[in-house]
Formats: sequence, C-alpha cells, structure tokens
Amino acid sequence: MPDYEFIDYQVERGRARITLNRPAKRNALSLALLEELNHALWEADDHKAVHAVVLKGAGSCFSSGYDLDPGARAKEAQARDRRGGNIYAEPTIDDDIWRLERTQRLRMALFDMHKPVIAQVHGYCLAGGTDLALLCDMVIVADDAVIGFPPARDLGSLPNQMWIYHVGPQWAKRLCLTGDTITGAEAQQIGFALKSVPLEYLESECESLLDRLAQIDPDLLSANKRIVNVGMELMGARTLQRMAAENDARGHLAPGTKVFKDNVKEVGLKAALKARDSGFGDGRARVNGPELRDADGRLMD
Repeated sequence: MPDYEFIDYQVERGRARITLNRPAKRNALSLALLEELNHALWEADDHKAVHAVVLKGAGSCFSSGYDLDPGARAKEAQARDRRGGNIYAEPTIDDDIWRLERTQRLRMALFDMHKPVIAQVHGYCLAGGTDLALLCDMVIVADDAVIGFPPARDLGSLPNQMWIYHVGPQWAKRLCLTGDTITGAEAQQIGFALKSVPLEYLESECESLLDRLAQIDPDLLSANKRIVNVGMELMGARTLQRMAAENDARGHLAPGTKVFKDNVKEVGLKAALKARDSGFGDGRARVNGPELRDADGRLMD
C-alpha cells in the first residue's frame, strides 16, 4: 500500500476509514487527491477484512469542492495533462469532456465498488464535495453542515448528477439552478442525507452503523448494495453521469462562464468568487417556510 499524500487510510475492526487530508485547503479536490482516493477505495474493496468504508474530511469540513486555484491547476496540467485541460485554458470541447470524464471515472469507484461507503459530512460539503457524498451509499451529516453547488452560478453544469436520484427533480433544480445551500438538517428532510445529527454525535453515529455492518458477511453486503445500484442504473443513473460530464463541457462555453474565468485572471480567484456571490446574500435556500430576505438578501427568521 502506498504512502498517501492527500488522504489518510486506516483499517480497523472491519472498516476502512478514508480521510480527505488537505485541511489547509478545506480538502479541495485536486486530480492527485482523486487519484489517491480512487486507489484507496479499490484497496479497501480488495481487503477481505474490510466490510464497509467511511469517507470523511480532516479539519473544519468534508470538502469545499474542486481545487480552482489557477496556479495549482496550471502547474498540475503542465506536469500531467497532455490535453492541456486546465479549466482556465481554452481546450477543445472534446478535450474538456475527456478531462471531465477522467475525473468522473475516479469518483465513480464509490458507486462501483462492492462494499458500502458511508459519507461522514461536517462543515462545508460544496460542489465536488457533493459529487463525492452523493456517490456514497449512505450520507450522514452534521445538523449545521453547509451543502450545495455554488459553482453552478458561473462555472458550468454539474459534472456528476446524482441529485435527482436523492432529492427528486424539483429540489435538484432549486439548488442546482441557483447554487444556493442548505443545512445538514434540511439535507435530511429532502433526501440528500440518510440522517442529520448534532456535530458532537456525528462520528459516533457513523461508527455505530459501521459496527453493525461489520457483523454482516461482506459478500452479502455486496449483493445488497449492488442490486440497489443496478436498480438505479436501470433508471439511467450511470448513463446520466456520462451525460453530466458532457453537459458540463457545454456549460463551460456559456458567456457567463467566460466572464468568471476572465475575472479570475484579472482580479484573482478570491475576488472573483466574492463578486459572483455578492448578489446572493447569504447564499441559502430554505426548505421549510417562506424565504423572507432582508435588503442584503439574507434569510430572516
């Protein structure tokens, strides 16, 4: 087993614990991290002592999304990407689709592997963080987690589209069309999460479920996971993921996406994100009751 740089991998008592381990970057998802995650997932799937996997994040959050830092992405693309598929470059649409499908294949291990995976979500679970969580078999979240896909406002479509299978078409549209976020407690209500608990109980809740899974024959766990996932495939889940990658490449051609990329080059990523989100107030949706907002666009209780 290799020494991982961007994740932590541990096996104990019938479970593998995989931790996204870039806390200083809020566990932003680079290509290198996703490659390590893919390797660790298949390592756990191949390990007979492992019955189930828990996926979580180090530090303050699960994951803030994909690593959008232009410098880091340019360096990574130059070193590794013969198609030049950096999001701030100008690849052909097929280059873009190829790059998106490559990272999608790395994430799809969560769906394809035989053993069940629990997402243990705290803090931010944004953009690519939701792509990971929604490919897991069960999602358990902290009540105060922040969940959504803000880049849908300016950077394309979603490169994974499991939302519809978890929350239904209307909530998928409500959140993906605006990039607004919901809390963990609200995520349970609409079906994004199996369960929401106070943060102090999150780890024990996941570990308790892992204890129960550890008592079940791994072959039976596999049989019961895979028949549900085949049912989702019969409803188009796998085909839709491929279409989502191609649709994201289409979204990258939108005029608004070009404006955002130009803003990043001109004023930097942090300022461009601030400008993008300035008209959305606190950026929140409300699951229950009217969305009454103040003059700054913040929800009022």
